[in-house]
Amino acid sequence: MLLAARCGPAPTQSGPPATRPVVTTVQGDSSVAAAIRVLLDTTSASAAGRAAARPGLQAGAEVRAFYGPAGAPVWLVGAGPGPDAAAALALLAQAPAHGLRPADYGGERLLLLRDSLAGPGEPVGRASQKARFDVYLSDAVLGFMRDVSRGRLHRYTASAREKAAGPGGQPGPQLRAALAGHAVPAAMLAGQPANREYRQLQQALAQWLALPSAPDSAVRQRARYEQVAANLERWRWDALPPAPDYVLINLAACELLVVARDSVQRRYRVVVGKPTTPTPILSSIIDHFTLAPDWHVPRSIATREMLPQLKRDAGYLASHNYALYDARGRLLNARRINWARVTVRNFSYTIRQSAGCDNALGNIVFRFANPYSVYVHDTPERQVFARPYRALSHGCVRLETPFVLAAYLLRRGGQPVQLPSEAECARQPRPRDVRLRRPMPLFVRYATCTAEGGRLRFLPDPYHRDETIRRGLFGPSLTP
Repeated sequence: MLLAARCGPAPTQSGPPATRPVVTTVQGDSSVAAAIRVLLDTTSASAAGRAAARPGLQAGAEVRAFYGPAGAPVWLVGAGPGPDAAAALALLAQAPAHGLRPADYGGERLLLLRDSLAGPGEPVGRASQKARFDVYLSDAVLGFMRDVSRGRLHRYTASAREKAAGPGGQPGPQLRAALAGHAVPAAMLAGQPANREYRQLQQALAQWLALPSAPDSAVRQRARYEQVAANLERWRWDALPPAPDYVLINLAACELLVVARDSVQRRYRVVVGKPTTPTPILSSIIDHFTLAPDWHVPRSIATREMLPQLKRDAGYLASHNYALYDARGRLLNARRINWARVTVRNFSYTIRQSAGCDNALGNIVFRFANPYSVYVHDTPERQVFARPYRALSHGCVRLETPFVLAAYLLRRGGQPVQLPSEAECARQPRPRDVRLRRPMPLFVRYATCTAEGGRLRFLPDPYHRDETIRRGLFGPSLTP
């Protein structure tokens, strides 16, 4: 159980010491190899019969490729499991420190099989027991390597805009090389995401599990653990690529971080998309920003929000500094249009808001390529940043101190560009693009748990995405 694990010794990221005697596996044990070939045989009469003969084998194709036609055992030394098997079992027992369940890798079954091999002599059926232990341990290790590298639920997506990254490397050849060099624990963990967000969260989880049980209820502790595990799973789907520095927007935290030298250099509050219009997960590069921008209103906003206003008041656009254009780009007078006859379906206009103090984008907008037409921008509604809940926008990200970020990006590239004050932008609202000499990587992610200074930080789940992942990993929730 999870709570029992919290009372034990601190989980670590490495297995037993790397220094151990060089051993030779039982490559010549023909009876065990024959039993392995039978166990992995895919030509038996029926799929149901094969499933009954090999209960719980998860990575069948990978395991068969790993053993090849010879089927020689890889974990046995002499009469039983060797040091590499012990190292692998020890790391599988630490699966909770990685947000995974030992039961998903047949932990109890493997221990029973291991213990069954400890008796003296070679009783009838011992070759079959050895074969099962060898095959099931290979299956468990290959599955664990796959899961920590690209996620246990990598074939699925938690939402339309939270996509799995897809398969990573092939663990079979990596495990073969690790067995040859007696470096199994390192190989089992080598595929983990390398980005700081994953590393810090995994390390903080391991430390948290080692603490004495808190006075919270077992159900609450379990819920917290599963929240951390869901976020480790997210990072495996879409880990950040290597970058010396970058901007990271965490939608669940409603904050923007500037990360450099593996630490947070700056932190800003942001407003992100509402649950009905969520900001998408994306990776891009900020290559320029626009001062005193105008705003081309998206069709969805024009038809869903502005059209009802125009039906009530044809002067709505003029009073809010908007201009109306037809399909050919010709300026129109909104008061001369019979808005009662305009519907969402036949709406053929474009609406643009000129630069100015009341522009929805504020005085500056950061541009980056993406298929969703979203950007990071200023806003005239500064009061919203004082709210604890800031999932309020149509999908774009509003930044509390955009000129501070712009100055940082310019200094980073050594650019002698003099930024105007916000007052100057308001007095002379002419759009101007500023290209960055050093474009900045940008990552937008969704993490409801982070780690700071070795401590777990639990966050809200405004888009209600955790439960789908949690159920995929752990099944139905516990009830008090």
